[in-house]
Amino acid sequence: MNIVIFGAGAVGSLFGALLSKNNNVVLIGRKSHVDAIRRNGLTITGKTQLNTKIPAETTVENLGIPVDLLMLTVKSYDTWNAINSVKNIINKETFVLSLQNGLDNIEKISKVVKHEKILAGTTTHAVVFNQPGIVTHTGVGYTVIGSLVNKKNKEVVKNIVTMFNNAGIKTKNSKDILSEIWVKAIINSSINPLTGLFQCKNGYLLENPVLESIVEKICMESTMVAVMEGIKLSTHEMFEKTMQVVRDTKENFSSMLQSIQKGKPTEIDSINGKIVELAKKHRISVPLNEILLYSISSLSQ
Repeated sequence: MNIVIFGAGAVGSLFGALLSKNNNVVLIGRKSHVDAIRRNGLTITGKTQLNTKIPAETTVENLGIPVDLLMLTVKSYDTWNAINSVKNIINKETFVLSLQNGLDNIEKISKVVKHEKILAGTTTHAVVFNQPGIVTHTGVGYTVIGSLVNKKNKEVVKNIVTMFNNAGIKTKNSKDILSEIWVKAIINSSINPLTGLFQCKNGYLLENPVLESIVEKICMESTMVAVMEGIKLSTHEMFEKTMQVVRDTKENFSSMLQSIQKGKPTEIDSINGKIVELAKKHRISVPLNEILLYSISSLSQ
């Protein structure tokens, strides 16, 4: 399969390296990263260890291959610019897979790509961008992929799931991918901003009883909004899932904290920000999500 990964940072680089074993993969990334990959190959350290020679470009202008699967792994705030910059390589056979955080990526992509050609996914793999050409796989997770039009794309999703599993990326097919996206967003809304504010590892949220209580309250707010959006979730179930993620990633620094530390924008608008927006639509009060939205926004300006 011909695969283009647009936004080859930490996660995109890991997936690209693994998928390149059995597929034609091209990474699209920042110039410094692309230059390093061209010189020394792409190096993955940590839970996965490999060095691979993989084609890498800074734009999609000179690909020279038809694209079967376009994977978007950019930060949510870059989605609109990204999908517009790649629309010329999307043909009638191309499927676009959003493997991103946040609640508004599909909405942005669907303004350029036909609904039936959009796939979505979530992943719990933890990956850190060390330096150009080198990323560290800090935590092994699982990946879920699904179609927005389940019946029509059943075989396509099945084939992609098989391809991912054959590459060593543990993946399953979801018949309700929108729920999966909400589950991850609720978990992220409850963990990431707090670790960003308190400059701590995920595990500190378990060690501090006050913060653990706040996590539960944020989780309840976010789940309540999801339910109003027609997603069938329970607050108890979501709090349990959130705390399990905290336990599983206790030594990790959240991506939001890493962005703050590097002086980069965060995905707060696409996570807590979108929850606040939808809460207003349903006339629901979500004060903790609002506090986190404004607090993180002020830190990352």
